[in-house]
Amino acid sequence: MNPQTHVTPQELEAGLGHIRQSPEDNGSLRMIVQRPGVDQREVVTEGTLDVDAGLVGDSWLTRGSPRTPDGGPNPAAQVTIINARLIALLARTEDRWPLAGDQLVIDIDMSENNLPPGAQLAIGSAVIEISEEPHTGCAKFAQRFGHDALRFISTPQGQALRLRGVNTRVIQSGSIQVGGLATKL
Repeated sequence: MNPQTHVTPQELEAGLGHIRQSPEDNGSLRMIVQRPGVDQREVVTEGTLDVDAGLVGDSWLTRGSPRTPDGGPNPAAQVTIINARLIALLARTEDRWPLAGDQLVIDIDMSENNLPPGAQLAIGSAVIEISEEPHTGCAKFAQRFGHDALRFISTPQGQALRLRGVNTRVIQSGSIQVGGLATKL
């Protein structure tokens, strides 16, 4: 994307109030994104979260992680979530939301105060649990949304609000659907 279309620091600061107004207990599941391969995205309207496979149709199980001793999949990062208001600000258009690389886009307050590690969200008939492992930005995130966006989510305030999102693991398999609620348990 052309750097001139990235969000400016002023736009990021101006959008923070709206992000802070995200629902605390019941947030809407706005998008489900399967990643069948590296840099591949498939937006679906419904999906299945599985305790062993994560989001069915996603490559989490086969892609592995540099954060595990054996290079296998990281159970603490089985499904990643990003705040819908944050990605709407960064991406500018909904067709760019999948570029964040997160499987679920939810309009919910992801701050550590609201969703500490161990907190659970029921989505459809599935339940996920917030992991302790932080979800951080990377070079791909900066390339897609700009260095200012990466700096913004990486500030102490951005980390406390978990603007980059959260890592989760599936603790109860079930079906999910866009438009459904993510309810804090």
